[in-house]
Amino acid sequence: MCGIVGGTSERNILPILVEGLRRLEYRGYDSAGVAFKKNGTISITKNKGRVEQLAKKLNLKENQSNLGIAHTRWATHGIPSEKNAHPHASKNIFVVHNGIIENHNELKAQLKAEGIRFSTQTDTEVIAHLIKIYTEKGQSFEKAVFNTIKKLKGAYALGILDKNDPEQVIGVRNQSPLVLGKGFQENFIASDVMALSPVTNKFVYLDDGQVALLNHHKTVVKNASNQTVRVKTHEVDSNAYTTDLQGHNHFMEKEIFEQPAAVKDSIEGRLTKNETQEGIFGAGFENAVKDITNIQIVACGTSFHSARIFEFWSHKFLGINCRVDYGSEYQYQEPVKTDKTLLVTISQSGETADTLSSLKFAKKTGNPISLAICNVANSSICRESDFTLLTNAGPEIGVASTKAFVTQLTALNLLLLTLMRVHGCLPSARKRITKALNELPKHLEKTLKQTDVYKKVAKQLFKKNSTLFLGRGLYFPIAREGALKLKEISYIHAEAYPGGELKHGPLALIDKDMPVIALVPDNEHLDKITSNIAEVAARKGKVFTIGPLGKTKITKEGGHIKIPKTLDLLNPIISVVPMQLIAYYTALFKGTDVDKPRNLAKSVTVE
Repeated sequence: MCGIVGGTSERNILPILVEGLRRLEYRGYDSAGVAFKKNGTISITKNKGRVEQLAKKLNLKENQSNLGIAHTRWATHGIPSEKNAHPHASKNIFVVHNGIIENHNELKAQLKAEGIRFSTQTDTEVIAHLIKIYTEKGQSFEKAVFNTIKKLKGAYALGILDKNDPEQVIGVRNQSPLVLGKGFQENFIASDVMALSPVTNKFVYLDDGQVALLNHHKTVVKNASNQTVRVKTHEVDSNAYTTDLQGHNHFMEKEIFEQPAAVKDSIEGRLTKNETQEGIFGAGFENAVKDITNIQIVACGTSFHSARIFEFWSHKFLGINCRVDYGSEYQYQEPVKTDKTLLVTISQSGETADTLSSLKFAKKTGNPISLAICNVANSSICRESDFTLLTNAGPEIGVASTKAFVTQLTALNLLLLTLMRVHGCLPSARKRITKALNELPKHLEKTLKQTDVYKKVAKQLFKKNSTLFLGRGLYFPIAREGALKLKEISYIHAEAYPGGELKHGPLALIDKDMPVIALVPDNEHLDKITSNIAEVAARKGKVFTIGPLGKTKITKEGGHIKIPKTLDLLNPIISVVPMQLIAYYTALFKGTDVDKPRNLAKSVTVE
């Protein structure tokens, strides 16, 4: 949600700021703006709508600047509009902000009592006014910022300019991600590495409460007490953060077809012939988890569905109780805490606000062993956790998660195998699972080749108002993921139910206009899900089935999509691919914005 880019340089910075905003479009936004130094003053250009429109308004051929801050806004307080777009100003102070100021109403009332007039509906405007008041009292720009953030409650990342201090940009981080990018005679702040990858590969990952002071030739990082702190500069592979579609029409399509390679990268160097390599979760992990009696997983959205799959795996292969909670709920329902608990947080970005808050809550109220399953090194969740396993999916730009989900399941399978080894469980099963995991990429490649089949299904879905997904056991979380993909990008209402729940309500919805997608496993649930399908067919519902049995045949009456057969615990991973592509092609036929679905953001950094 929202995106910040800012910096100061000896060269023209405006093209860098605009390109940075383009690279942050995947996060989701409804308006954009830039504040930049020009002829001894600060100019603002902003608009409701896309970054491309902002670039035209900026007139990059004529305007030049060596200092500025830029922003893409995802509306929270106040409707999407040019007025509510960032940056916001109060006389000489200019601010861009990600997050939510929870006490902004209280601060607004105090400022109004002092005669301050507000021109927007945003929570951000209070920040600009507070800094302005402190500077008018004679405080330096830096001191005014520190005194202001002492008054703020909530999550925020800030980029701030002062017209009277025109060589400096100040960045602030508190529970919302912000990185510092270091270049030659230029320095930057941004919401993530992606925004700055064309201009630098050297980054400082700011911690909560830290303030970055930068001009074009130096950077200083201070803590909330205004004391300079030593920070580590990380070098990243900037080439990994490409925005090239490589011949695909959308990033979602590209990322779906990258899944075989992503799984290979996820398991590369982490498996022996028969099981996992030692030490892949970090030094001391295996010793730390040898006595665990409980596993608690916290995740949101797609990551929650991958967690539910692991819950089944844990109970079947480890005999260890596993509980899965939404990150947005865990800290509010007083979960039972036990000794010897492994707490697993799962997040594509590593900045998911609900999951991060739940991780901090768990550490504060107990003493779990914490493990992050994540796609972004040095992200907040990784830094807060005792141990980390990176999924190695590579950058995922499409808002609807695809390869992140498949690699999360791959990483969780590595966790399963490691815990099985540490706890001495089923050596022969470990060998079979390892072999099947190594074969998974080729099964995914084969599944991706059936695009004509998926398009035929999509042509029968895109004019419908609702779709029902069915699954049992391991396949129910996959059915939920399929429903989520369809609703996210096609805006068709979709819900998933366990097959056995049909008779407890959803069967009332079935008629000729309600398509049903059923996951058909080759396991003990086959007969029961077949009976559920018969119940739908008897009520003239059109059923599409996905599974490793039978022939592939799609007709106007529905049909079956055959996927490669592997071990039952891994077949759900393969079965998600047809649903991803059915959702993708359905959205194409409907004409929706596949990579930037309305109202959604890639990285959810507010609770």
